Formats: sequence, structure tokens, C-alpha cells
Amino acid sequence: MSIAKERRAIDAALDEYRKQLDVIPDELFDVTPKDGGWSFAEVYSHIMQATLGSSIALERCTHGNCEPTKKSLTWEGRILLLLGKFPPVKTTVPATVINKMPANKISKEDAKNLIIKCRKRVDTTMPLIATSSPASKYKHPRMGMLNAKQWFKFIRIHLQHHLNQLNRIKRNLA
Repeated sequence: MSIAKERRAIDAALDEYRKQLDVIPDELFDVTPKDGGWSFAEVYSHIMQATLGSSIALERCTHGNCEPTKKSLTWEGRILLLLGKFPPVKTTVPATVINKMPANKISKEDAKNLIIKCRKRVDTTMPLIATSSPASKYKHPRMGMLNAKQWFKFIRIHLQHHLNQLNRIKRNLA
């Protein structure tokens, strides 16, 4: 997928997150489903924090602010980027990510503001990708060493993955 197509898919996913905020009932936004898992609020907290964090890693790669390395993707990272989506198995967030960016029960207003921040980060980092070195990589906790283009693709894949999670939460709370 090209950078422009990835961008359109990221914009579409962010549009969907914003649209969902208008249809998720306020009284259910921070309710934890009966079978466990995250509330809508926690999903929004996680996905927007992760998008912002990924955009920082992407930007570091575009500016060459990464130590040179010959390391590459893990097998999991290769599969994810090849498929362009998470495999249909339940995964957990790595402990390093949970410790760094815990999923909090945020308000809808906080979620809206985070979506705006994510859009701005995508706006500022996307134009830098084309001229970045593929050898400039920054470590993802599970996927290994990603370059700027791979980070951008990961942002899209991750955003789309958690949209599916929002649908599961809706079904569980119905």
C-alpha cells in the first residue's frame, strides 16, 4: 500500500472513531463489559496514546534520530505488516506498553481532543516519510525494528484493529 493510501485509511479510521463517539451512549462509555476487557473509554485512551507514541517513533526515523542498526522486524512484525492486519487471535498489550501508557477511563471530550492531536501528528509526519532512510529504525515492543514507512502502516493497522474491538464491546454491552 502506498503512503497516500495508508493516509486515506488512517483518516477514515480516525473519522470512524470520531463518529462512534456520537453514537456510544454517555452512560456506557466507561462501563467495563461483563466478560471483562476494556471499556470504550479505555480503548480510546489506548489507541490514541499508541497512535501518538507511534507517530513520535515515526518522526524519529524521519529525522534520523535513531541509532543505526541492522536489526529488523520480528516474525510477528513481518506477519502483521505482510497481512496488513492483526491475525484473528486475541492478543494482549505488552507490559512495557501498559506501564508506559496505561489505558485509562477518559471522558468523551478527552477522546475527541486526542483524535485531533492524532490528526495533527499524522499531518506533520506523513510528508517526512518519503525522504526518510529505510535504514533509520526505532524499536516497537513486539514487532522489532520499524522504519518510518512501517510505523505509518502500523498506525493504520492498529487503528483498524481497535475499531473491531469497539464493535465487540457494543455487542457485549447490548
